[in-house]
Amino acid sequence: MSTLDRRTFARLFALGGSAALLGHPAVAEAAPGSLRLSLPGSGTADWASIRAQFLMPPDVAVLNAANLCPAPRAVLDEVSRFTERLDTEPFPGFRSELLSFKERTRDALAAHLRVTPEEILITRNTSEANNWVSNGLELGPGDEVLIFSDNHPSNNQAWKAKGERFGYSVREVAQVNPHPGHEYYLEAFRRAITPNTRVLAFMQHTNTVGDVFPARELCALAREHGIVSLIDGAQSFGLMDVDLSDWQPDFFSGSAHKWPCGPKETGVLFVNRRIHDRFWPSMYSAYPGGRGLSRTHEGMGQRDTPAVRAFGSQIEFLSAIGQAEIEARSRELTTMLFEELSAIEGVHLWTSPHAERRGAVVTFRPGELDTRRVLAALEEDGVVAASRGGEDRPGIRFSPHFYNTEADVERGVEAIGRYMRSGL
Repeated sequence: MSTLDRRTFARLFALGGSAALLGHPAVAEAAPGSLRLSLPGSGTADWASIRAQFLMPPDVAVLNAANLCPAPRAVLDEVSRFTERLDTEPFPGFRSELLSFKERTRDALAAHLRVTPEEILITRNTSEANNWVSNGLELGPGDEVLIFSDNHPSNNQAWKAKGERFGYSVREVAQVNPHPGHEYYLEAFRRAITPNTRVLAFMQHTNTVGDVFPARELCALAREHGIVSLIDGAQSFGLMDVDLSDWQPDFFSGSAHKWPCGPKETGVLFVNRRIHDRFWPSMYSAYPGGRGLSRTHEGMGQRDTPAVRAFGSQIEFLSAIGQAEIEARSRELTTMLFEELSAIEGVHLWTSPHAERRGAVVTFRPGELDTRRVLAALEEDGVVAASRGGEDRPGIRFSPHFYNTEADVERGVEAIGRYMRSGL
């Protein structure tokens, strides 16, 4: 039986990262069902082989990455295997071993986001991470927080509720549809900044219609005015090739259960070292992390340690495929989806027609059809999507990812075309 000691593990990771690790026989033995990657010399991943690592049957098209992504079999197996061991071997030694894997996950996250492990906190999801930020900064009367109106509630309503409690004000930069361009929003944020602005918080890729924001430039704008920046990365982490060493935000949040295709109730909060001494913990309890800010901010009591371990493994899998490859693939499928939906008479697209202004979300109104009935019909046809009700850009949302195929896109488009021609 092959073995992989710590020295060999460190050497392989240093030489080739997760790609080298995945190729080692001991790793393959230790993780039955692990993701098998096919990376031809061209650098293009074998997407059909990667799709085969997921459990969705061929006749189900999961076009809902902006809400909840399926995890590959390897992640499910790892969570199951270590949960079973935790229940059959509840000894302090094994529990300590599982806790130590949190630091391996921290290393994987830091490498993936191009920052240091000392700046990484492992949270439960983006909502928790965003609320740690709004809880952990000292703000009061006379201070202002500047947000984007299309933020997720955890980066919108949370600021407003806490502003009422602590006496600071919240101002919004309004969303414009269709996306008017990066320069428009840069200028809108610049005009909205006042001498009292303390925080600038925005989604880098919106969950509503997939608008993409110039993260690097907005963070530079914040630094120029001495303002703290928070990027809600729920819709970009695991989809886009995020380089925080270049963007230089003060905070960046993300979830594993969306685009990273990881285990549920695991997430990340990056805290730039320049702001560590201004950021208070939101919780005080047992089992903190072992390095940097995690020693004071990550005491959350008992965690799902098998899931935290599998989170790190999944990040290594994404890195082995190549995050830039994943982003290009997802955007390619999105463009295909956008163009084919555009050709259906009566469909109104809320998502920008400009590829550089959108990510991997396409939201549209299917004529006068009832979106609830459309969503139910899609489910009957084996298409997983989401719906938007109300007056604000109502309709259906498709969000493809790298595990999807062209056939998945065709299935979704064909269904919408049929509903538009024949009704429901």
